[in-house]
Amino acid sequence: MSRIGKNPIAIPAGVTVEVKDAVVTVKGKLGELSQDFSDVTVKIEDNQVIVERSSDYKTERAKHGLYRALINNMIVGVSEGFTKELELVGVGYRASNAGQKLDLALGFSHNIVLEVVSEVNVETISEKGKNPIVKLTSFDKQLLGQVAAKIRSFRKPEPYKGKGVKFVGEELRRKAGKSA
Repeated sequence: MSRIGKNPIAIPAGVTVEVKDAVVTVKGKLGELSQDFSDVTVKIEDNQVIVERSSDYKTERAKHGLYRALINNMIVGVSEGFTKELELVGVGYRASNAGQKLDLALGFSHNIVLEVVSEVNVETISEKGKNPIVKLTSFDKQLLGQVAAKIRSFRKPEPYKGKGVKFVGEELRRKAGKSA
């Protein structure tokens, strides 16, 4: 039995959830998201969303917890939103943004300019003596993670000095250098 799938999802004030033709649509103050589903049934009862499955087949068991988690992320996203912060560790690594264009100087011969989708808000924080931070906020958790992973992929942290683009709070596996 899926332990996650069994839990009902409370619908907060200001959020509307609709289920129509195997598509769940969630509307809130920050935006609107929709997700299609299969092999499970989604019901709305007394201000809660309940995800149920009809049998114990492996595919249905797997999708039970998956769709419950996806719907929960949609509800949290349109009511509160999500934030990811990336830190640029390295000498001369800089970040700046003009609207939705993110300009990254990551030690290559040219700067990397990334046009970020409109659903994700970009903010850069540069303080003297501290590493630059790129702050991403959105109501769509999947899209936010995808954009953050794309930015991180430009210069992944290396294991010797830890230079590169990493998530704030991420623990890196460090290696010892040459032994004398």
